[in-house]
Amino acid sequence: METSTLLTSTCLCKGVKIEAIATSLDIGVCHCDMCRQWAGSPFFAIEGHTVKLTGDTVKVYDSSDWAERGFCSHCGTHLFYRLKTTNTHYLPVGLFPQQPAMQLSHQIFIESKPNYYSFEQTTICMTGAEVMAQFEGDEPV
Repeated sequence: METSTLLTSTCLCKGVKIEAIATSLDIGVCHCDMCRQWAGSPFFAIEGHTVKLTGDTVKVYDSSDWAERGFCSHCGTHLFYRLKTTNTHYLPVGLFPQQPAMQLSHQIFIESKPNYYSFEQTTICMTGAEVMAQFEGDEPV
């Protein structure tokens, strides 16, 4: 049974405050080239619902036809990856204090993962084509 967890945080300079409801504390990892370039590593994220960002330094980069990325323009903290059609937010898990129920559950764009790292956890792994097919069908990832 899923329960809701309120997650709160700030950016590094504390100019942006973040509040999000997570209905699951499952962590997903994206290995696509764009996420790895943006994050400097794979993008570890938790899905946030009813996300509220306050502060006047939030900037949004329109990174593709289907998604945008948010960051603090003062300190550079990555704040979210958001799907435009559903307004679904994926928030960097490192923003939030560790919760006992947090667990790595799935990896996407697995074919883009470089050979220089791997995870010991057994997770669901999806290719980019599988992920895009789910987005087109409006199924949750």
